[in-house]
Amino acid sequence: MSKEKKKVISDYNGYDYKKIFWEDADRKYEDMADRMAIRKLLPKDMRKFVDIAGGYGRLADEYIPRAKDATLFDYSQTELDQAKEQYGKKLHTVQGDIYNLPFKDGEFSTLLMVRATHHFKDMDKVLAELYRILEPGGIAVIEVANKKTLPRMMRYWRGKTDISPFDHSVANLADVDKDGFYNYHPKYMENLFRKTGFKIGKVLSVSNFRSAKMKKVFGNKNLIRMEKVAQKTLAPVRFAPSIYYKLEKPSATK
Repeated sequence: MSKEKKKVISDYNGYDYKKIFWEDADRKYEDMADRMAIRKLLPKDMRKFVDIAGGYGRLADEYIPRAKDATLFDYSQTELDQAKEQYGKKLHTVQGDIYNLPFKDGEFSTLLMVRATHHFKDMDKVLAELYRILEPGGIAVIEVANKKTLPRMMRYWRGKTDISPFDHSVANLADVDKDGFYNYHPKYMENLFRKTGFKIGKVLSVSNFRSAKMKKVFGNKNLIRMEKVAQKTLAPVRFAPSIYYKLEKPSATK
């Protein structure tokens, strides 16, 4: 057995992520905020598309109409089976390991990865794989679990946590998940994107008003109206729980 420390891959096999996490927990606002960002960032016409760590295909109805060929990749066969049941032949499903993606070099023109980075310990390896499977000139839309949020700043200033949201190092929130739950500082991720070879394009601030209290006071419809303005306006400060990046793999130079 290898002495290499086991990489963290959250296993959702046997777990009804759709019902427990999304439907029962009333995350309509978060779902609508994600969709709003995706509509702004994904190309309208995509030759060959892949949703990385896309679970049960929550966002599939956003990208299937835009893609000539769409694939959903995830570690959980349970999630993939749910997606196949709903979308059938409209969506290919592939199970595998994020650190060793079962795809050819340059296979896809576009990829999406949403609500997944918090599960990854070796982000440099993940990004290297995403870069590898993307064709030159291809587009990657990646959502990052942000370390530098306003609530975390408040907790740090009040002495409720010793994890500084201003430090660029990766935050391992072991209290959230025993296997590790990772949040990333925007500067750390942006440096890693560039190091991998990606060119950073549009950036959006997403789920800006993710709060049970705000949902109760304002309601989802009003929060979404506010979100529509905030995604672009607040992007420069990078304070939201989710930061969306539109990245490009540069075309090969002659």
